[in-house]
Amino acid sequence: MVSIQHHGAVQGVTGSCHQMTLSSGEALLVDCGMFQGAESAGRELDEEFGEKQIDFPLDNIKALVVTHCHIDHVGRIPFLLAAGFNGPIYATQATAHLLPLVIEDAIKVGVSRDKDLINKVLQRLQQLLKPIPYDQWFVVDGLPKTRGRFRVAGHIMGSAYVEFDAQGERVLFSGDLGAPHSPLLPAPKSPYKADIVVIESTYGDKLHEGRKKRRQLLKSVIERCLKDRGTVLIPAFSIGRTQELLYELEEIIHRATKRSNAKQQEKAETQSPWETIDVIVDSPLAAKFTAHYRDLKHLWDAEAQKKLADNRHPLSFDQLITIDSHQQHMKLVQHLKDSGRPSIVIAASGMCAGGRIQNHLKALLPDSRTEVLFVGYQAKGTPGRDIQTYGPRGGYVFLDNERIDIRAGIFTISGYSAHADQANLVSFVKRIYKKPSEVRVVHGDEEAKAALVKKLQAIVPGAKVWVPHE
Repeated sequence: MVSIQHHGAVQGVTGSCHQMTLSSGEALLVDCGMFQGAESAGRELDEEFGEKQIDFPLDNIKALVVTHCHIDHVGRIPFLLAAGFNGPIYATQATAHLLPLVIEDAIKVGVSRDKDLINKVLQRLQQLLKPIPYDQWFVVDGLPKTRGRFRVAGHIMGSAYVEFDAQGERVLFSGDLGAPHSPLLPAPKSPYKADIVVIESTYGDKLHEGRKKRRQLLKSVIERCLKDRGTVLIPAFSIGRTQELLYELEEIIHRATKRSNAKQQEKAETQSPWETIDVIVDSPLAAKFTAHYRDLKHLWDAEAQKKLADNRHPLSFDQLITIDSHQQHMKLVQHLKDSGRPSIVIAASGMCAGGRIQNHLKALLPDSRTEVLFVGYQAKGTPGRDIQTYGPRGGYVFLDNERIDIRAGIFTISGYSAHADQANLVSFVKRIYKKPSEVRVVHGDEEAKAALVKKLQAIVPGAKVWVPHE
């Protein structure tokens, strides 16, 4: 029988890293993610490579399998390489395409801007990467008679859940599962069978708004800002959420413009404000990912493909503006602060823990014309969680050790999280035809894990459904 250990994402929602070990002693890792927010506290410093993130032995670990390239699933890969890992790194073709960009940015933000160091890590990463198509079994080097397969997870481009056949057992690691009906990406489909399932629980105690409702919420928040002549700030991770938001904004603008044109034909004098609003992506990394998303459009879902056939460009429309240099960024921040020009600004980081969004927040949070719209999970200990918690009460937040009073409107739309909600997670397990005998619930706050365990116990009676620890 296989055994499973967890080196992250069991005390919270970040740092995903799971070890599957055969009875012979050989092992593989599934993901190697960075800890974020309060979950990163108390980690020792390593003189050679920043924080000491690899605190488990690597002697028997023969391979790394990556489910997708969000930082909380891949951010410790540079530390893994520095610690001596020398095995293959398996990923879907799209993830292998995007991963070097994520790793380069992670090193620049968290470790060093030394170009030689960055290039060495990226060169080593490229040497070890093994891109694998979806739905194709592959043999895991170094693990006797062990094979794996990536299946569409619908979370971000290239995301997958992974199945292993090992020692007569089918073991499934969910990675992060996407919600059905999300923009751009096809929904995940459950496998035929699984003996052991390791499943995420980010929203294990919550239900998302439906897509139609959340698009209406997005539209109404932005229209409120248009009325107040203020800026909508949307903290969003550079990969996945930014592209989904652009897709939805293009749809809102398209519909508003269509209605406005119809009214103009009826000699109406007013023009829809949606026709003139700027949609600003203030992140070079997000711009690069968006370009890659366009290159990977063969992976888009049927709805997105139809828009392309209709000569629409959901990730490259007329009102989209990209800010590249730091100088342009600072000029934009000052311009928005001084002018109050109605704009939509999408900037990283998604939890407000760094990046360009912090400069926007420092300048615009005290302005009552501003709206801050959270579209993804905010981990405990992050500025995003503090703004989300204390902002509606007229509180404050510390950014770069500076107290910033919050007079902006604060909104949250959970449906754009790109994560499956409780109903989606339960459905994923329910639709496994040959049910598992064990389900491990990870990657969630305590309340979310407990709620999901209770729901899953009703779906797989007799199975061991539990929350593991490191």
